[in-house]
Order: sequence, then structure tokens, then C-alpha cells
Amino acid sequence: MAQVEESDVEGHTLESLRLYEAQFFGFTPQTCMMRIHSAFLDCLYEMLLVVESVVVKKLSRGKEPTEELCLKTRESTQKLLQFLQERFKILSSRMESLLVNSVLSIPPNVLLPEDQSHQKYPQSTDQLMKLESSVAQLQKSYQAEVCAKQALLAELEEQKETQHQLEDVLKWIEELRSSWKQEGMGNVQGSFCHVMETVAQLQDIIGKVGKKTKRLDEL
Repeated sequence: MAQVEESDVEGHTLESLRLYEAQFFGFTPQTCMMRIHSAFLDCLYEMLLVVESVVVKKLSRGKEPTEELCLKTRESTQKLLQFLQERFKILSSRMESLLVNSVLSIPPNVLLPEDQSHQKYPQSTDQLMKLESSVAQLQKSYQAEVCAKQALLAELEEQKETQHQLEDVLKWIEELRSSWKQEGMGNVQGSFCHVMETVAQLQDIIGKVGKKTKRLDEL
């Protein structure tokens, strides 16, 4: 019987299945009735088997039941089962109508949590596409800002290094002045050698500074 009910459910239209109610509750009224029907039939089969065994026992009066008695009792049981199934089918149809219209019916003002945002922000397809385009443009702008920030930070590090090198140059110039003051013109050869060493060091530093400046210009 459960298989018959499943085919009945498949025969319903999408509107009669109440798909929104199914999303809200997690099941359709038809599925609910199918399970109730299956549970009822399972209980009915068990009860009729018990009733049949009691009837056979009473009619046999303590003796071994005859094959004819068992056959007639089984036929009566099947007729009773068919009658009860037909009656329950009528009742289940009424119950399903009651469930659909009065119990498992979702009012128009009740929405699923995922649909509440659509009610709060009713956007058309064109508006949604414009919003998505704006979001994509903002993401590109953000990425560009991040890249620019990284470039500025790298340039700042280069400038700090160049500043340290210039400070070293000023320090060497100050040492040169102190050397000329200490030795005066009396030791020209020694002063000249010291100056040449300092100039060589300055040329090396200037070359490094030039390379750093060129790299900054390329940025």
C-alpha cells in the first residue's frame, strides 16, 4: 500500500504538493499522510492476524483446525481488510485536505529565513547585476590600493637605506675636516693619502646611492 501512496504523491501537481510548505516544515502533507497510512496498515495487519488466530481457535473448540476452516477464516479476514482499507482511504483523503488547508498551510506573510532578505531588499535582476558589477569594481580598486601601498612601503624602505648611506657620507666628510685640522699643512703627503682614501670611499658610496636612486625612479 505504501507503494500505491508514493505513486499518488508523484501524480500531484507542483502546486498541490505545496513545495514552499515542504521547505518550511521539511516534508509535504502528502508525505505525512503516506507515513500515517503505512503505519496504520502495519498495525492493521498485525491485529487481523491476531484476530484470525483467535477466531480459528474458538471455532475449532480445542481441536486441530481443519483446512476448510482456516481457508474460510482467511477469506473473511481479507474481506475485512479490504473494507477497512477502503474506509481508511476515504478518511485519509479528508485528513490530507485538513492538513493542507488548515494545519500545514503557510500564510503569505510568513517567510523562510533565507527569503526574508528578499522581502527586505526587493531587487530586480538588472539591479542585482549592477550591484554585482559595483562589487567587482570595488574589489579591483581595493586590490589596486593594496598594490600601491606595498609599492610605497618598499619605496620607504629604500629611502631609509639611502638616508643611512647619506648619514655615513656626512660622517666621513666630518672626519676629513677633523683630519685637516689636526695635521694642518705640515704633513701634506699624509693628508693627501688620507683624502684619497676618503674620496675612494665616497665614490663607492655615491655609486651605491646612484643605483638606489635609479631603482626608485623605475618604481
